[in-house]
Amino acid sequence: MSATVKSLRSGELARLTGVSSDTIRHYERMGILPESPRTASGYRMYGRDAVDRVRLVQRALQLGFTLAELSEILQVRDRGGAPCHRVLNLAEEKLRALEQRIQELHRTQRYMRQLVRQWRVKLAHTAAGDKAMLLHSLADNSVPRARPVDNFRRRKKS
Repeated sequence: MSATVKSLRSGELARLTGVSSDTIRHYERMGILPESPRTASGYRMYGRDAVDRVRLVQRALQLGFTLAELSEILQVRDRGGAPCHRVLNLAEEKLRALEQRIQELHRTQRYMRQLVRQWRVKLAHTAAGDKAMLLHSLADNSVPRARPVDNFRRRKKS
């Protein structure tokens, strides 16, 4: 690292990018950030370019890229490769998955609107203080079913 480039400790890098120091260390372990030189007292030191790298990673994560994918891509790039086709293919996959998820959300929205209308009618016909058993009606076959939302879906590994 040249003397003209101001070095950043991992804590400074974390503060500038809005992530934790643990995240910075994790990125280095995964190869997302190149291994950093250490001071005599053991502090990791990063160049200013690490700020851009961490911000790139954070934005890519928001778009659905995984840390494993980013690690692979960035390591290829750091070795002088051009992983552009891989990046495009992954982005296209992410877009297709997003479009599918939006369709699922629209189906769920339509289902919930219908459900709320049914529950309002049911409550209007239920005496005050009586149980309407609204949630129990979700298990009733007479209620149209939307595809269940999988809140615990794991990301597909490449």
